Amino acid sequence: MKRAVITGATGAVGTALINELIKNNIEVLVFCRKGSPRNSNISDSPLVTKKYCDLMQLKEAQNDTGKSYDVFYHFAWAGTTGSARNDMYLQNKNVEYSLDAVEAAKRFGCHTFIGAGSQAEYGRVEGLLKPDTPAFPENGYGIAKLCVNQMTREQAHQLGLKHIWVRIVSVYGPNDGPQSMVMSTINKLKLGEIPQFTKGEQMWDYLYSGDAARAFRLVGEKGMDGKIYVLGSGQARPLAKYIEDIRRIVNPDGKIALGAIPYGEKQVMFLRADIGSINSDTGWAPSVEFVDGINQILRGGKI
Repeated sequence: MKRAVITGATGAVGTALINELIKNNIEVLVFCRKGSPRNSNISDSPLVTKKYCDLMQLKEAQNDTGKSYDVFYHFAWAGTTGSARNDMYLQNKNVEYSLDAVEAAKRFGCHTFIGAGSQAEYGRVEGLLKPDTPAFPENGYGIAKLCVNQMTREQAHQLGLKHIWVRIVSVYGPNDGPQSMVMSTINKLKLGEIPQFTKGEQMWDYLYSGDAARAFRLVGEKGMDGKIYVLGSGQARPLAKYIEDIRRIVNPDGKIALGAIPYGEKQVMFLRADIGSINSDTGWAPSVEFVDGINQILRGGKI
C-alpha cells in the first residue's frame, strides 16, 4: 500500500490510522467536513492531503489529485450517539452514503474497500464475538451497519474491488468523543466531579486506538477479500475494573458512583472479540495495556 483514502478520520480510530500510515510512509487523502473544528485533529504531515467532502458530497467526489490510491477506509457515519442511533431515516441514509463511498473508492483508483463495522451488529451475545456469530442487532445503528456490510460488499465486487469489513468492539484513545465512557470519566475526575455509572458488572473488551490503527493498516495490506474481522483486545473484564483503573491514574483521591445508574432495557453485558482470524491473516496482535493507554491519553497520545 502506497496511498490510502480515509473518511471520518477525526475521531480516535481515524486519527490514529492517519498517524500509523504516516509512520509507514503511506500517503493519505482525508475526506473531511469543511468547517469542522475536529479537523484540527488531522496531522499536518506532508504525507497528508485534506479534501473537503462530507457524507452528502461523496456521490459527486472526483479524483482531482492526479494520483491513484490503493485502499479506501470508510469510517464516516451520521448519528453514532444518543437518540440518533435509533433515527431510522438517518441510519438509512448511512446505507446510501456508504454505497456512495464504494463508488468513490473506484473513482479514486482503489483496489480495496474497508468498512468500519460495530459490535452493535450482533445485539446481545453471551460468548465470543466471532466473524460468523449470528447477528441480531437491536437498534437502528446496528441494523444499518449490518446492512452496509452486506450491500457494500456486493457493490464492491460488482466494481471489481476487494471488500473487507472490520467490526470494532470498543476502542478508546486520544481524540475520542467526550461522551464516551473513558473520556467522560477522565474529564469528570479531572474536574473533581463524581462520575456515575451502572454497577459495572458488564464484561468488556477495550482496545487502544493505536493498536486498532495498526490492525486497519495490516488489514489493508494483508486482509482477505470478503472477510469479516472482529477487532478488540481479545480479553474481557468487568467494566468496574476499567473505571477503577481510570480513577486510580487520573485522580487517586477522586470518588466514583458505581450503581448510581440502572442498566438499560437492552444493556449489553458481555463483549469479547475473537481475534484469531485477524491474527492468522495479518499477524496482528494488541500491544498496549489499558492502563498504559489511559496514560497515553493523559500525555496527549504520545507513546
